[in-house]
Amino acid sequence: MIAHVVQRAAAAASIDAVIVATDDPRVVEAVVACGGEARLTDPAHRSGTDRLAEVAATLPCGIVVNVQGDEPLLSPAAIDEAVAPLLADPTIEMSTLCRPLEDAEAGNPHIVKVVRDAQGFALYFSRSPIPFLRDADAEAATPRWAHVGLYVYRRDTLLRLARLAPTPLERAESLEQLRALEHGIRIAVVETTHAAAGVDTPDDLERVRQQWLAAGSSV
Repeated sequence: MIAHVVQRAAAAASIDAVIVATDDPRVVEAVVACGGEARLTDPAHRSGTDRLAEVAATLPCGIVVNVQGDEPLLSPAAIDEAVAPLLADPTIEMSTLCRPLEDAEAGNPHIVKVVRDAQGFALYFSRSPIPFLRDADAEAATPRWAHVGLYVYRRDTLLRLARLAPTPLERAESLEQLRALEHGIRIAVVETTHAAAGVDTPDDLERVRQQWLAAGSSV
């Protein structure tokens, strides 16, 4: 599965290099076996942000993209969409993606929701249904968004975030991106049509396997 993620990330036009950061030697072996590059990181890291920052601190790049290793159906175009705001505006420190929230997903705490301001920046992320739709008119007029967990950072912003302690809202929701909002870092949220579900459960893995088998490949 990790090989598919590496290949898809490398296919994005905005990406110069793909490095897998992991604390598991087995993942390093799998990545190297498929011709990729991997770094073994400190197993004591408390979050993926910390793991990413350890590797980013050794690189000369200005922008870092955080792609989850459980996204074998990731579209390279989605990465390019997320990177675009930072390339266009040097004042933007961080970006991510969203997609329309389906009605059946509203109450699912595993589907993170996001509310954006008029300029497309995140107001809040939550596992709860947000915004609260008070009546039918509000429901018809208010778009609702699901967060897609792909992040782009200025390298300096990523390193600064990793040095900050977890914040109250971050701990309450178990959402690392709230640390950025609580410290005043604006997050541009780009709508995408290229979102793909990650692999979080055995059922998810089987679903992805079936999709790849139908396409003549395997996971």
